[in-house]
Amino acid sequence: MKTQAKANSGASHSFIQRYQDRVLGVLHGFDRLRLRGTLRQLYCSSVMEAYLSAQHILLKQFGELVQTTSGWIKEATCALAAKAGRPLVYVSSSAQSKEALAREIAQRDGVKEGLIAVLSCLEPCRSYSLRGNAQTKLLELRLEGRKCLHYYFYFEHPLFGFMHLRLQTWFPFQIDICLNGRHWLARQLDRAGVAYRKRENCLVWVEDLGKAQQLLDQQVQLNWTLELERLRQQCHPTAGRIARPLGLHYYWSVSESEYASDVLFESPEALARLYPSLVHHAVSSFGSPDVMRFLGRTVPTQTGRVPSNFKGEIVSDLKNRPEGIRVKHSLNGNSVKLYDKQGSVLRVETTVNRPKEFKAWRTSESGDKSASEPKRWRVLRRGVADMPRRAEVSRASNERYLTALASVSGSVPLFEWTREVCRPITRGGRRYRGLNPLSPEDGQLLETVSRGEFAINGLRNRDVRLRLWKGRANKIEQRRRTARVGRKLALLRAHGLIRKVSGTHRYVVTDKGRTTMTALLAARRADVSQLTQLAA
Repeated sequence: MKTQAKANSGASHSFIQRYQDRVLGVLHGFDRLRLRGTLRQLYCSSVMEAYLSAQHILLKQFGELVQTTSGWIKEATCALAAKAGRPLVYVSSSAQSKEALAREIAQRDGVKEGLIAVLSCLEPCRSYSLRGNAQTKLLELRLEGRKCLHYYFYFEHPLFGFMHLRLQTWFPFQIDICLNGRHWLARQLDRAGVAYRKRENCLVWVEDLGKAQQLLDQQVQLNWTLELERLRQQCHPTAGRIARPLGLHYYWSVSESEYASDVLFESPEALARLYPSLVHHAVSSFGSPDVMRFLGRTVPTQTGRVPSNFKGEIVSDLKNRPEGIRVKHSLNGNSVKLYDKQGSVLRVETTVNRPKEFKAWRTSESGDKSASEPKRWRVLRRGVADMPRRAEVSRASNERYLTALASVSGSVPLFEWTREVCRPITRGGRRYRGLNPLSPEDGQLLETVSRGEFAINGLRNRDVRLRLWKGRANKIEQRRRTARVGRKLALLRAHGLIRKVSGTHRYVVTDKGRTTMTALLAARRADVSQLTQLAA
């Protein structure tokens, strides 16, 4: 079991290796997905008027058209429910949990696959109203907030597992599809004959973690448009009739995605011992520059601070939930969060609501398609065409977060992590002294090297000099400082705390270095009275 866990650990190896005696492995993949289908052109009032004109319908007849079209949808929905022998239930309050009701019906009727039920509810939407213009003295269509009937089609889908499709019954007939990657994975594992244990939307144990990760990776490569159109055709067969006057088609996009990295611990007790220190580290150590790096933004290495021209909002908060404590870091509507799931699973999850904060290597959507336009980094789109890149940036965010958490010392005694670097060693026939983190010189060096701005791009001799000495120096003093820093970096390199990047003048902190320096600096900053109380 442990061998499989290490094999699929991926780029989050530092965290997995750090706690390999307690961890079974990690699974990276989509959790909750909210997909949206829209007749995009109909959100423009001038196109909506052209739609009426194509059918020779006057503006004053718009209400009749709405009633007629909505009637088609209701008839088709009733026919679908009757054919499947499933109930059509009206929900009187939008506050009532439709998912809970659907699960109750599925359990009561023993539904294992197919349509569970159709629920209807009066809910807010964006739709057209016919208004008079006081200036032009003419009627016009306005897209505004209203309420209309929505249908919820709940399924135990043969591919996706438990999911639902929500259909707006008034123009412009928006569709929302909600599914969960872990329910989907359970279906895949069933077909592959792989044993697993699942609680709600969380897999707490899998017989073959490597196979499970392969299946999660396959989800990203799905022909999304094809599968979503099949669902649309099943639940909204009148769409073709509605779209025919202007030859419209549904455009499929991702309105929200949650990508989860689940670290599976061997027991709830193993996670419970570690989790408080992870939460404390996330709250006390991760600042705004760290949050920006987690979510793919660049922080200048010269300052290590949030750029002065940054106009967004960065928020970190801690919330006590019935299930436990959750830490969340948000940047301009996107977020990365940490929480424990089902007792034995540590989940790091990146939520993308605003994909334009990320980039994708692609061609432009506009311009002459016959020309061979070169690819370049452009804004990540909401469309399902960019689903693979969305998964890529989300997984990278999770892994950066897990790597940052790997420096938590947990319950391991300090001396176990520091005894090697605090005593002399010999490397390549040369003797190197041990580090003394309590001395001003070594303490300042460790503080400098472990600064957050060097976490991604590494550091140079020059970067260290600028932080150890203030003010300018003549050429002779400059050479002396360069040599002194060179010897300090060689010392850290000999102890395995940093490594040189091949072909460059840069150094990066190793996994061992990050953990060790975090522990040493924590001891350096410790309050004497608190340590005395602990020793008493």
